[in-house]
Amino acid sequence: MSIENIINDAWENRDQVSPNSDESLKNTVNQIIDDLDSGKVRVAEKINGEWVTHQHIKKAIMLSFRMYPMENLNGPYSSWYDKAHLLKGKTAGWSREDHEKAGFRMVPNSPVRRGSFIGKNAVLMPCYVNIGAWIDSGTMMDTFSRAGSCCQIGKNCHISAGSGIGGVLEPAQALPTIIEDNVFVGAMSEVVEGVIVGEGSVLSMGMLITQSTKIVNRATGEITYGKIPPYSVVVPGSLPDKNNPSAPSLSCAVIIKQVDEKTRSKTSVNDLLRE
Repeated sequence: MSIENIINDAWENRDQVSPNSDESLKNTVNQIIDDLDSGKVRVAEKINGEWVTHQHIKKAIMLSFRMYPMENLNGPYSSWYDKAHLLKGKTAGWSREDHEKAGFRMVPNSPVRRGSFIGKNAVLMPCYVNIGAWIDSGTMMDTFSRAGSCCQIGKNCHISAGSGIGGVLEPAQALPTIIEDNVFVGAMSEVVEGVIVGEGSVLSMGMLITQSTKIVNRATGEITYGKIPPYSVVVPGSLPDKNNPSAPSLSCAVIIKQVDEKTRSKTSVNDLLRE
């Protein structure tokens, strides 16, 4: 059977999956997590211009939580209690040579889960990266930023301090949150629920974008949901209730213009930090 068929069959009987499951299933799940970790596979990718979720990979991640028991890990100042396969992070036990081969910069106190991929020349300030996440080459995860489970972050992005790219692990068919190449996400922003931020876009500080957030093009008045068009400059805004002007306005995201040279000069990636 193919890896995909093994996972799909186990998924149909997931209530029976446990630490006592057959070794062939455990080996298959572990292989997928290892392949995620090395970048051989990813949860979602762009195929013929459209983002596609590989459902069996998300299913494998979720099955792993049934296969592994909770365990204790003791450190010098604290202890942790978590699923056994996640207690030790992606880089636990790495040597200098391992870090040089991986090719990304990682500042202390950056928990990075096994089963996440970090591209070369990425910079991880003290941040958090969950299982299934993909962070491509040249991207910076700034201080206290978060990459949720299975989110996909492209090349040469800047995820500013305190910002969160939300995880979407279930349902299996749901598209994860996606930040395409060359995107700047302002400090203390949240992009969640499978929203797609198109290539080259710039999100202002303090943005909150969910699937139900109205995305308003200021030039045309068009309202959309769930996707920021490429090369958009987006700021927080509010919309009044047309039927009740005295009612509180609701927040929205406003596309104020396309990215121009002035915007690029303020948000350009600094290569010096990645060498």
